[in-house]
Amino acid sequence: MVVYAEKLDPTSADVAAVLSALEQSEKLAGRDAGYQPFSVLLRDSEDGPVIGGLYGYQLFDWMFIQYVAVPPGKQGQGIGQELMARAEAWARSRDLAGLWLDTFAFQARPFYEKLGFSVFGSIEDHPRGSQRFFLQKRL
Repeated sequence: MVVYAEKLDPTSADVAAVLSALEQSEKLAGRDAGYQPFSVLLRDSEDGPVIGGLYGYQLFDWMFIQYVAVPPGKQGQGIGQELMARAEAWARSRDLAGLWLDTFAFQARPFYEKLGFSVFGSIEDHPRGSQRFFLQKRL
């Protein structure tokens, strides 16, 4: 018997359980995804609260950059470029094939393209009347 339990706000334990099941399936198939989270956190001081940063993870031979956030008032100071440079350096240190991410038309596509990323796909009307773009950078 299988019970389905829909949940709007899964806990970190819920997510870990799903990942564990996925990892077990990969191992049975003779593959190890090499999942490894990575982040660069921004603070105003050494012991201050996190105010932004970058979060992503390695999966197989690529790094997916899931979140990049530079707080208002700190944009335009090269912080985003430094976050991305640190992610790329980490990916290179692990000999990954590349990095990929997604962004919306109203967000940062030109920023990522200036850093050498190129569009490899898009979804129209996501959100309605706009687009979502998928970009990659091979290393």
